[in-house]
Amino acid sequence: MEANSIIGYTAGTFDMFHIGHLNLLERAKRRCDFLIVGVNSDKLVESYKNKSVIVTLEERMKIVQSIKYVDKTIIVESLEKKPYWERLRFNKLFIGSDWIGNSRWDKTKIEMEALGVELVYLPYTQSTSSTILREKLLETLTF
Repeated sequence: MEANSIIGYTAGTFDMFHIGHLNLLERAKRRCDFLIVGVNSDKLVESYKNKSVIVTLEERMKIVQSIKYVDKTIIVESLEKKPYWERLRFNKLFIGSDWIGNSRWDKTKIEMEALGVELVYLPYTQSTSSTILREKLLETLTF
């Protein structure tokens, strides 16, 4: 990779992979030369979402790795971004616009800017989410 390459990073659960996930990855890749995607571990997801994933970590990793916009995948064990920056040295951090105004992300923005990392909010796909898919599945299973 060239010295002036833009390295991008984003992370997520990517449970029940859908068009919103694909849109995020495509939009992120348009803004960097090399895109690293973290896939949240089951333990991490349970710790902050208070629910279990439907698709296993191994399967979610395989799905995300197969997306043409993704150059590298890693397993993520923490919501903190600095340890991953120290390891990966990304220049841009991507997140969905649905997180604008969230206090955790406001703090992350300040922390990342101090390291020279730009936090980029990408348009959120409102038509679908893993939560919406989970609710629809439960509706079909409920008599």
